[in-house]
Amino acid sequence: MALIDKHKIIETNATLLFALSFVVVTIGGIVEIAPLFYLENTIEDVEGVRPYSPLELEGRNIYIREGCYVCHSQMIRPMRDEIERYGHYSLAAESQYDHPFQWGSKRTGPDLARVGGRYSDDWHVQHLINPQSVVPESVMPKYGFLMDAMLSDRYVADIMRTNRAVGVPYTDEMIASASADFAAQADPDSDYDGLLERYPGAPVSNFDGQPGISEMDALVAYLQMLGTLVDFSTFEPDASR
Repeated sequence: MALIDKHKIIETNATLLFALSFVVVTIGGIVEIAPLFYLENTIEDVEGVRPYSPLELEGRNIYIREGCYVCHSQMIRPMRDEIERYGHYSLAAESQYDHPFQWGSKRTGPDLARVGGRYSDDWHVQHLINPQSVVPESVMPKYGFLMDAMLSDRYVADIMRTNRAVGVPYTDEMIASASADFAAQADPDSDYDGLLERYPGAPVSNFDGQPGISEMDALVAYLQMLGTLVDFSTFEPDASR
């Protein structure tokens, strides 16, 4: 019997087709899933990746609250056109402390995985207040109200404890220093050495240029650290994985 005739038997017999499909899917599932039970960690540790500082964490929560992930991705795929436009492709380790991750599913605006340090604080503030003033073709809504929404450190330590419960390695010292670090990051005239010791590379600035700490400060602090933690000039993938 020719091979095509055997294939015809499978196609014309719904029960046989279902049974064989089930066997194939089962084998494929086992091959994909079984190795994971023998791995302690599926994410390669990368030097420089750290948990978010208290102010950055608050900024990330505002980013999620305002739905920024709907129009902006934070995941650069390993394709030439994306790498040339946005920078080095995204690493799993860069999202290991994200709950939930912000990879996104579409891009109405550009990817933000490497936006940190590309623009000044003032540019970000003006862009959020009136996007069309710096990007005329933008369809992004205005977020000027963030300037007037003052932010309290009342719950930041609790948020850090919650993140620690799901695996983010916040230490007791980090949580105890949450309020101090929260204030120090938005005040370049403060003693922020402790902040930088706990969160290396954290941007320190009066981000929105006004007294007090606003939601604008927090959001810009978060944006300014995106993609800045890994030194890709020295990064070498682990070839053993």
